[in-house]
Amino acid sequence: MSTSNKFLYIIALVVLFSAGLLLAKYTPWTQQSAVNKGYTNLGGDFVLESLEGQVKLEDYRGKLVLMYFGFTSCPDVCPTALSFIAASMRALPKDLEAQIQPLFISVDPKRDTLDNLAKYSAYFNPRMLGITGSTEQIDQVVKSYGSYYTFIPLEGSALGYTVDHTSRIYLIGQEGQLISAIAHGTPVDEIIALLKSHL
Repeated sequence: MSTSNKFLYIIALVVLFSAGLLLAKYTPWTQQSAVNKGYTNLGGDFVLESLEGQVKLEDYRGKLVLMYFGFTSCPDVCPTALSFIAASMRALPKDLEAQIQPLFISVDPKRDTLDNLAKYSAYFNPRMLGITGSTEQIDQVVKSYGSYYTFIPLEGSALGYTVDHTSRIYLIGQEGQLISAIAHGTPVDEIIALLKSHL
């Protein structure tokens, strides 16, 4: 390859790389997520229980829902994720915060009573609802959102077992559609920006 051809080749690569960066920058992040991760095939309505009674996802049409699967005995990832949800909501003006409903779904109904769930969830945000259901109900919701959990025995522990589970915050739109599964550890500022873009 001649020197001039090499130069043109390098220029072409730089142009293509720059075009890719621009496309990534100006294509809305949530649209990229939906295309790349197939969120259009995930999500859906469900019915579970809270201390206040039956909870249906469709009850929150017109609001954004921030939803997280976990359990109250979780030592680290659950408190972190729920704290991120709470911090994101606190950072919004009150009128926007009122348009968001946080939900904490326990995948450990054997230990997480409705009373226990209500107290635990309210610690992070007074409007956060702790909800759960039968194993069949939970499995259906977990599967429909592309999540995962399994029980891990703990030999010699008073707890008896722990739960290995997916740690994502699910953002559900005002019409009940799954917008994004926010990765664990996503900075609060990014979550706030994502919320604002849908309010």
